[in-house]
Amino acid sequence: MFKKGSKINSIFTGSCPRCQNESMYSDKNPLHLTKVLKMNENCSHCGLKYQIEPSFFYGAMYVSYGLNVAVGIAAFIVSFVFFKATIEQSFIAIVVTLILLFPFVLRLSRNLYINMFISYDPKAGQK
Repeated sequence: MFKKGSKINSIFTGSCPRCQNESMYSDKNPLHLTKVLKMNENCSHCGLKYQIEPSFFYGAMYVSYGLNVAVGIAAFIVSFVFFKATIEQSFIAIVVTLILLFPFVLRLSRNLYINMFISYDPKAGQK
């Protein structure tokens, strides 16, 4: 399931969706907040241009919105149902969770979005 060649591998590792041999990001650590969106121009292995067209990753904002809604709902359910928090405490739990997970959701949304358009090619980058 997480093997090279699967979409899940590319999505969760942030690797090139075509060859899955290198990271799309110049800094692999999403906790370096000043570099969270810095991406390489091309894959050095297969040559895939990550910015397929101008403003390509604007579409990832919609994916990010969906992921944030899912994370917010999950935070509410965990805090309200399992920890028996009040509505106000559950709201605070949602806000704190979204702030803490922001860099991960941001990258995950970009990874999901580019993987919607580009598929794995085992022959990509071979010489």
